Amino acid sequence: MSRRIVDISVALQSGIVSDPPFMLPKIDYKTGPETAERLEAFFPGLTRADLPNGEGWAMEFMEVATHNGTHLDAPYHHHSTMDGGQRAITIDEVPLEWCMAPGVKLDFRHLADGHVVTAAEVEAELARIGYDVQPLDIVLVNTAAGVKYGDPDYLDAGCGMGREATLYLLERGVRVTGTDAWSWDAPFSHTAKRWAETHDPSIIWEGHRASMEIGYCHIEKLSSLEILPATGFTVCCFPIKIKGGSAGFTRAVAILDD
Repeated sequence: MSRRIVDISVALQSGIVSDPPFMLPKIDYKTGPETAERLEAFFPGLTRADLPNGEGWAMEFMEVATHNGTHLDAPYHHHSTMDGGQRAITIDEVPLEWCMAPGVKLDFRHLADGHVVTAAEVEAELARIGYDVQPLDIVLVNTAAGVKYGDPDYLDAGCGMGREATLYLLERGVRVTGTDAWSWDAPFSHTAKRWAETHDPSIIWEGHRASMEIGYCHIEKLSSLEILPATGFTVCCFPIKIKGGSAGFTRAVAILDD
């Protein structure tokens, strides 16, 4: 049996629409010739002429948020408490057992941008693919946003997972979910319109805030979910270990046994 690894992460990159302006990543690329003098400083008497082609090392300096690129949100990002009042765990405290488990893909690409997915819609999609969610399954949501990463309308694209839809999964033992949209919740631009009509604060970040009742993590800004089957694969999404952090970058992959 052969094994195939599918990269379901986006590249961390500057100069594209990937986040709101205030949190866009900045990457300063340094080439080998530009850093030669830094290498020389470690070895007194060394000159650029002594280095192959006069090159030091290529390296990058970054100004980033932990929520840039494909990342895993810790419960602490959602709220300071989880599980009905317990202290929310940070990204360095997330159980590693949560981060490598069987994957399930829910295909919601047909739903309108800004639509808030309900528990009934999750249940119907699971019935369509003929699967019952198991504890610690990693459930990925394929939205219309996935193919728009970097496009001008990316931040406004895709459906979001509502509180009841999220709890439907959490109550069945799911502890990691994921989406190819900017957020697990509906895009803020759409939620803001509903807020203007209702002034109901419960609709703001409702999927995230479900963590206050049952703590969980989710992966945001996934990619290539459209090429995955509904089931029959393993997701691996170990986060970078940032002390006390609300999120950590992850090179999320799907592992398929063909």
